[in-house]
Amino acid sequence: MLLVLPALDAGGVEHVVVELAEALAGAGLPGLVASAGGGMVGAIEQSGLRHVRLPLDRRGPGAIWGNAGALARLIATERIALVHAHSRAPAWSAWLACRRTGARFVTSYHSPYTEGLPGKRLYNSVMAKGERVIAVSRYVADLIGARHGTEPARLRVIPNGVDPARFDPAAVGADRLAAIRAAWTVPPETKTILLPGRLTGWKGQRVLIAALARLARRDTVGVLVGAEQGRHRYVAELRALAASLGVADRLRIPGPTADMPAALLAADIVVNASTDPEGFGRTIIEAQAMERVVIAADHGAARETVREGETGFRVAPGDAAALAAALDAALALPEATRAALGARARAVAGGEYSIAAMQAAHLSVYRELLE
Repeated sequence: MLLVLPALDAGGVEHVVVELAEALAGAGLPGLVASAGGGMVGAIEQSGLRHVRLPLDRRGPGAIWGNAGALARLIATERIALVHAHSRAPAWSAWLACRRTGARFVTSYHSPYTEGLPGKRLYNSVMAKGERVIAVSRYVADLIGARHGTEPARLRVIPNGVDPARFDPAAVGADRLAAIRAAWTVPPETKTILLPGRLTGWKGQRVLIAALARLARRDTVGVLVGAEQGRHRYVAELRALAASLGVADRLRIPGPTADMPAALLAADIVVNASTDPEGFGRTIIEAQAMERVVIAADHGAARETVREGETGFRVAPGDAAALAAALDAALALPEATRAALGARARAVAGGEYSIAAMQAAHLSVYRELLE
């Protein structure tokens, strides 16, 4: 097996590839991962698979063609039977390499890729060229069929997973919680609203800041946990917006955290405010596994992962007033009601969205093609 992606930096796709590497190694199936490298290469090697460094993060036609040749040579040398592509530029190279070598080709459609620019639908279409096309949600599967006419026989819906052992409230000690809140400079009695995700405009950080200014209760702090990835100007804009709305003292932007379970448990409410629909939204099920109340934008896969009033709440995308009203209502819930909602959310996340189920479903797809 060969898994290909642009790079192994932090992100949802990267976590999925690491989890699939662990599944392959655990099943005794030899495999390789090819990417341009990054901070998660060690996790691949720790799983037992070997990492091959190729410039798969380059998107130009020349780079795609050159990477196709490199992948074809790798397939022949390592006797690769199946290539699984997780992003568009590497997928084009892998598709060309598989056509040259006869290796089987699988794609994972992780995102509702935008089509605003000329040629984008053609560029995106490679993710629907797999002999099996894995969609991370029913929302994405429907989108693939509508855009690319992919026949249902080639489609497989396999949601991403969460590790219920790592994301377990009982496994997070008081020392870890105290360390997180100290890093955020949040007093114990202050209500904390957490928005986890990369610091980029479509993740909705501006919406949460605007909602903070509209909250009826003021004993609240908004925390934006995530990597800025060089977007210094955007972070400065967020701070300026908070200052202009009078909530600068109630906003924290601590950067990424290595202890995501403790960060989620330290929050009273977890928000997903993405202004564009998400293909899946891993932070939602991670928060649910930690028994947190989740309020999510009502579009994309959040309609599948957040059951209104049962495992969380949904609000109109981009509507700061609606988000503020939902936050006030959720914070006013009796503690027992919030605890019951969190328990139901964890039960669903651990049952329907476990890493083990996701890994088993992928191995089944591989075996389906190879046997």
